[in-house]
Amino acid sequence: MLIAEATKYLGDANDAEDMVQDAMMRLWQMCSQLHSPVDGLARILVRNLCLDAIRRRKPREGIEALPAAIGNSNEAVEHERIERMMSVVESLPDVPQTILRLRHMEGMEMKDIARLLQMEEAAVRKALSRARQAVREKLTIDY
Repeated sequence: MLIAEATKYLGDANDAEDMVQDAMMRLWQMCSQLHSPVDGLARILVRNLCLDAIRRRKPREGIEALPAAIGNSNEAVEHERIERMMSVVESLPDVPQTILRLRHMEGMEMKDIARLLQMEEAAVRKALSRARQAVREKLTIDY
C-alpha cells in the first residue's frame, strides 16, 4: 500500500521502495512513542518524504539520452553505455557493489541478499539505495 502511494508521487518503483524504507526506519526509531494504529502516520510520513524528494530532485536525463562517445551504430552506443555503467559499479566499495550486483544482475531478493551477507534486510535496502544514488550521480557527472 505504501509503495503504491509513493510510486504515484515519484513515478519510479525503485525510488518509491527507497522512500518507504526511509519511512519505516523513521517509524522504527519512534516505535516507543507510537500508538496503534500507525497506518495513517506511515502514509503521511511517506507522502512528506516523497514531496521532499521531488523538491530536491534535479532534472536528469536517462542514460539513453546522454551523448555517446564512440561510433554511430546503436550497438556501439549501447556497448559504451554498458561499459561506463560497469566501470561506475566497479568503483563502488565492496559491500554496495556486491549488493547492487546481487539485486540487479543476479535478480536476488532482498531477504536472500541479507541472509547471504549476514546483514539486516533494512541495512541491505539502505545500502542498495545509496549504491543506486552513487551510480546515478557518477553517471551524471561523467557526462
